[in-house]
Amino acid sequence: MISFYETYFDYRAERCKGDRIVELIPRAHGVPLLLHPAGKATREGQVAVKLVFDIENVPDFCVRAAKVGLSFGPIHNADGYCFANAKDPAKNSVSVSSRAFRGPSTL
Repeated sequence: MISFYETYFDYRAERCKGDRIVELIPRAHGVPLLLHPAGKATREGQVAVKLVFDIENVPDFCVRAAKVGLSFGPIHNADGYCFANAKDPAKNSVSVSSRAFRGPSTL
C-alpha cells in the first residue's frame, strides 16, 4: 500500500518507531493520508469512501501511470471535466479527476 501511493500519487511515508500507523505526506500539494491495519472483520475492498486525486490532465496521467504498472478503467467525460477509476492493492477505489480544474459550471 505504501509503495502504491508513493509511486503513483507522489507521497512519502513517515513512521514513528513502534507505531502501526503510517502517515503518507504529499510531496507537493494535497492531503496527508494515514494508513493503519483494518480490523480483523474487515474484508479487502470493503470501503465507504473513494479517494479522488485532482489531476489536471487525466488522459496523460493515465498513460504515464500505465507505463509504471497502474491501469485505470475508461476515461469518463462529465460536465466540463473527466475522470478515471482504479483500485489500490487492498482493492480500495481510487479515482483521478480534472473536476477541480474545470471552467465555469454549465449548471
